[in-house]
Amino acid sequence: MHLHILGICGTFMGSLALLAREAGYRVSGSDAGVYPPMSTQLEQAGIVLSEGFSAQNLEPSPDLVVIGNALSRGNPEVEAVLDRGLPYVSGPQWLAEHVLPGRRVIAVAGTHGKTTTASLTAWLLEAAGLAPGFLIGGVPRNFGVSARLGDAEAPFVVEADEYDTAFFDKRSKFVHYRPEIAVLGNLEFDHADIFPDLAAIERQFHHLVRTVPGKGRLLVADGEPALQRVLEQGRWTPVERFGSAADSAWRLALERDDASRFRVVHRRDDGGEEAAVVDWSLTGAYNARNAVAALAAAHACGVSLADGAEALARFATPRRRQEVRGEVAGIQVIDDFAHHPTAIAATLGGLRASAREGRLLAVIEPRSNTMRLGTLRERLAGSVADADAAYWYQPAGLDWTLAPVVEASGRPGGVHDDLDGLVAALVAEARPGDRLVVMSNGGFGGIHEKLLAALEVAHGG
Repeated sequence: MHLHILGICGTFMGSLALLAREAGYRVSGSDAGVYPPMSTQLEQAGIVLSEGFSAQNLEPSPDLVVIGNALSRGNPEVEAVLDRGLPYVSGPQWLAEHVLPGRRVIAVAGTHGKTTTASLTAWLLEAAGLAPGFLIGGVPRNFGVSARLGDAEAPFVVEADEYDTAFFDKRSKFVHYRPEIAVLGNLEFDHADIFPDLAAIERQFHHLVRTVPGKGRLLVADGEPALQRVLEQGRWTPVERFGSAADSAWRLALERDDASRFRVVHRRDDGGEEAAVVDWSLTGAYNARNAVAALAAAHACGVSLADGAEALARFATPRRRQEVRGEVAGIQVIDDFAHHPTAIAATLGGLRASAREGRLLAVIEPRSNTMRLGTLRERLAGSVADADAAYWYQPAGLDWTLAPVVEASGRPGGVHDDLDGLVAALVAEARPGDRLVVMSNGGFGGIHEKLLAALEVAHGG
């Protein structure tokens, strides 16, 4: 069977393509923007990619077209699908109908941390010998791929996104997954292009809660008012809290300020307690919190707390999550997916708390739809409080200026609208011991490679 995927290089659709290929489908796809790591994964899997959208990409006619949520009416390939009467579905619908039936689904939802938490959960299950399947919006380095089918009898971990499904299905993606275990990590306003306010997102999260069976489990972060409001709309499934609150079933206590060592206490249903200490390579309290969520999810699948804590020591962060892309003369270039003020602040705060000395130079591209609309721009200045300097890229199409953000932040660096000029400014400023933290949810014009090459010329000799 021939499956053709529109928007194949998106993190979700590319991962879906890998699952379809592994399941024996002939897979092709098209997209307007192709960049690693997804393009590399697809090419290595032998999937044919077409650059750009055209009716010609549908020759010969595929048996089924899967349409990503980035595609809309007016796209020439979408119009050709409709005009020819070709069968089509959304990506989440295809996943729900062809991969998830019969599986114990673990859905990881939240505004931030989904990729890391889903990767952690899959790794804990893998380390316990369960061979899980997964679909994650990034590339977990413990696996080297963003998706796999896994053992048909094993749990399936899916990163559960609240963004809408397709131009013909405006429900959030995660309502399709019907999980037995749902992790709700946090919730705040995002996706201003499709949601008018936080209450609208809370309603979508409640739709997810409605799909979790009574025999399942809701793992919910403590200290999250929006998640509490979601639960107050009604729930039919046992809830376990995780976080730092004294009464949470899964309680976290940092033993180092940078969160590279922490203690987890699990209060069992029988009233007893068990505890474990985690020593791992990650930093940041938010990552420790993600790890506790993953421990709770894995425990629900039979993985002991002790075994899970030991496995965390061997966890490698997903690609583009505080990933060190290279180092030249003691200057690190770090790639991070942070694209929301809360995520930017958390990333910089975690890096600031680490033991490494030297300055933090933040390099930020406001690329997401919410950022482009300027909905959260008043929070951007405060998000770089832990940076020694902040360099902002003003991309084409951003119809508001970043200059007031720079002024309000009080951080040197400034705004740049030319990528080469931005690279030159960073290389001129950087000195041994510095960390250049590049934050964007896109390819950022290949800035990581350009920075490393320019640093090599300037400092490598």
